[in-house]
Amino acid sequence: MSEIEAVIARYRRFAEEEAPGRSRLYERWAHSVQTTPELAAVLARIPATHRQPPLVFAVSRLLGAPETDGTEWGAWVLSHADALVAESAARSVQTNEPGRCAALLPALSRIEGPVALLEVGASAGLCLYPDRYSYRYVADAGRTRRLDPIAGPAPVVLSCDWSGPEAELRIPTIVWRAGIDLHPLDARSAEDRRWLTGLVWPGESGRRERIDAALDVAAEEPPILRAADAAAPGVIAELARAAPPDATLVVTTPGVLAHVPWDGRRRIIDAARASGRWITIDAPGLHDGWSGPIDAAGWPKDRFALALDGEVLAAVDPLGAAVEWRPDAAGPLG
Repeated sequence: MSEIEAVIARYRRFAEEEAPGRSRLYERWAHSVQTTPELAAVLARIPATHRQPPLVFAVSRLLGAPETDGTEWGAWVLSHADALVAESAARSVQTNEPGRCAALLPALSRIEGPVALLEVGASAGLCLYPDRYSYRYVADAGRTRRLDPIAGPAPVVLSCDWSGPEAELRIPTIVWRAGIDLHPLDARSAEDRRWLTGLVWPGESGRRERIDAALDVAAEEPPILRAADAAAPGVIAELARAAPPDATLVVTTPGVLAHVPWDGRRRIIDAARASGRWITIDAPGLHDGWSGPIDAAGWPKDRFALALDGEVLAAVDPLGAAVEWRPDAAGPLG
């Protein structure tokens, strides 16, 4: 398969399987790549690791592409090809969805605090503030379980559908926050905020506002952010040593391991488990870090696995919109 054919196949899959129901604009843009070989040829100039549709589309909007139909976007790409190729090659998808904290919280609730939190793939660190957000877990028949920080309801309110048995939920006590990212973003930077909110797909209701509010939280008390490759030897261990010794260190990898080559995933998992407790949100077949066998083929569609130290606790929406708690996950805090 040629590079152009690979681009067309990738954008066809996005248009048919990923964009519908989330973004009509991105669906139209992706469809236009299939019908315009010249457009696919421009995208083929972008390194394969930087040409995924959400990244290219976000860069297009950042550079001023008209947010109209695919024909106008295609014409814009052809007239701005060099700029689009260069900017896409320099950027990466840094989706920093604070909603993931609604999926992380049930695992954090099983750990005695105080907690020192270290996130791999932290972006701007918005998932390092689970203690600063409010939660609304909506169970069957509309029954809602509310959790708020000690200070009261927060500007960021995370709504999550809950199914399965009840689990103990509590707001954690976080005394230290740190993250590792190849290119960390600063919540205090107008440019970084623009890029991060620009990664929200057009049509995703309420998500940009939620990220903006979470950025305000992070800007008020910035975390420690280390620009580094977390898979490199010693990177996680070195930062972990800076955590307060009287706190329980928890390393989180929510959704980041999919962007790391297989060998790097294994190194990150090993380093996380050697440094402290490890919480992850991943597709079941992504790695072999689970403590027991996991039936990837029979796993609920469009759900990732939430695990604590490799023990799978729930099937969750990748961005935290739903938690399906497993009946065998009940157990004492530890």
